Amino acid sequence: MRATTCLLLMLLALLSACSVQRPAFHALDISDDKDYGSELRLRDHDGRPRSLADFRGKVVTVFFGYLNCPDFCPTHLARQKAVLQKLGPDAARVQTLFVSVDPERDTPERIKAYVTAFDPSFIGLTGSAEEIAVAARQFHASYQKVPNPATPQAYSIDHSTLSMAFDPQGKLRLAIRHAASVDEVSDDLKLLLAGR
Repeated sequence: MRATTCLLLMLLALLSACSVQRPAFHALDISDDKDYGSELRLRDHDGRPRSLADFRGKVVTVFFGYLNCPDFCPTHLARQKAVLQKLGPDAARVQTLFVSVDPERDTPERIKAYVTAFDPSFIGLTGSAEEIAVAARQFHASYQKVPNPATPQAYSIDHSTLSMAFDPQGKLRLAIRHAASVDEVSDDLKLLLAGR
């Protein structure tokens, strides 16, 4: 009986040593989800064509929003700023991208002023309505214009609030909830930076 127990314990130890431990992310781990896109091709706030390949070697976070957003967009960018501060020197290896879903009002100049007010390293992306729609579909980012009957120019946009995180090899890994804390996001980005 004792020999059988020892043999069972040794077998369990061997099996646990052989199993690949996935990191315990706070965010949704979508590493194996083939339903998401893997590329993003738009223009940055300086008018240059950009793709995710431009940021290879960095962890990249992507968020879809708009400049007149009263709550989710500014709190997302403020959290990203705090995350970079928490990461310290590793922040240089993280790129924050903000995709405007309101090309009608969000000009490149306005986008640049907005995102860089949070952090000079942040990059705003834009394109035609069709290009933005394609990018949003690839990442399951939804958005819809909500007219204001009293003032048509003052429409709002309902939009999803997940941000996506890519590892330094350009692989989509995480869907980060808007409610995630600065500590949770920085912990997750540290894991990605460490190659986990």
